[in-house]
Amino acid sequence: MSDMVSGGEVKLAATDQEDIAVLSALLQDSVIPISEMIYLAAESRFALVANRFRWEDASAEKISGQIYERVCCGVTFDRVTAVRRRNFDQAQRGQMFDLLALEATNAYVDLVFAGGATIRLEVEKIQCHAEDFGDPWPTQWRPEHDLSEGSAT
Repeated sequence: MSDMVSGGEVKLAATDQEDIAVLSALLQDSVIPISEMIYLAAESRFALVANRFRWEDASAEKISGQIYERVCCGVTFDRVTAVRRRNFDQAQRGQMFDLLALEATNAYVDLVFAGGATIRLEVEKIQCHAEDFGDPWPTQWRPEHDLSEGSAT
């Protein structure tokens, strides 16, 4: 994985399953509107804009009254041959999805969302870029997960 952090902005390239695992941790709990996801079949590209929680700046423990940050992050997956959706109605353009994880093999990358929705990107090979853009904004809300369900913070 190649990465660069300048002025707090993240810029990453992912080319294998281990890279996708790192990107998954970075994007966990991102909020993504359906209207900000698109498959450009002619370009073999799937792109999205996520409102990403800045985990890299958050302390290990939740602190009462702490101010955290979110930032926009553009993510593109290249060499995408097909997109499959489960529990996902693309016609609901205003709907927001909470990204839980990215899961990958050499043949696909799954975007796993809260509520059971999944987008599977079938790929020739893993080729992904993620880059923060715009100014971060403050938030008091820090994502939490019910550890009894097997999720981790």
